[in-house]
Amino acid sequence: MKGEKFYFTTNLNANVNVMNERKLDPIDKILKRAGSTLQSLPSSRKYNGRENPARKIPETELSENERLHSAGLMRVNHAGEIAAQGLYQGHSIFVRNPDTEKQILQAAQEELDHMNWCKQRLEELDAKPSILSPIWYSGAFLMGALSSLFGDKWSLGFIEETEKQVSSHLMNHLQKISENDSKSRAIIKKMREEEEEHGNNAKNAGARNLPIAIRKLMQLTSKVMTKTAYWI
Repeated sequence: MKGEKFYFTTNLNANVNVMNERKLDPIDKILKRAGSTLQSLPSSRKYNGRENPARKIPETELSENERLHSAGLMRVNHAGEIAAQGLYQGHSIFVRNPDTEKQILQAAQEELDHMNWCKQRLEELDAKPSILSPIWYSGAFLMGALSSLFGDKWSLGFIEETEKQVSSHLMNHLQKISENDSKSRAIIKKMREEEEEHGNNAKNAGARNLPIAIRKLMQLTSKVMTKTAYWI
């Protein structure tokens, strides 16, 4: 689509360069992944991912209140996908098992699609992403990297819990967003379907159950982000 801009053009395909990256030490990985991703924040290069699930759905007329509300919710979803990039890339820094690394990077690639779908929808709604995007990414990257230090199963535990909370959050958005906004609803539905799949994959790979205190802290952090990103 002419004039579209996209964030995070870094290629995270699980089947590309994984073997080469495994030769890098953790510091090299941190510099390579975090540095290149943050530098791509203002990128205007086209992202060639999967087709947007709302691409063939005709635009419907929304009231100003409906448009602003949809924009706020999609800005929250975009911020969440930026955080997901940080989380998955952070988890992959100290991963031990090659199969787990491939799984993490494949999920990150799908989350990259989600992020760009949200970005496209924001542009269609004449809205912009959260100006706090670097903060959402950096915080999630740090959490992912720290949790991965304790082993793959704990890292997978964070992924499972994160995806469970995100799935619940997206269901809430489907209840809140206007029935007239078919394009945003199609994107959210597809995202929720794949978030649930990511969580189930992490569980099946041996994810540990996180202590309730950590789960509560994750919920609190998510609330701060959603309340803030809705507006700015």
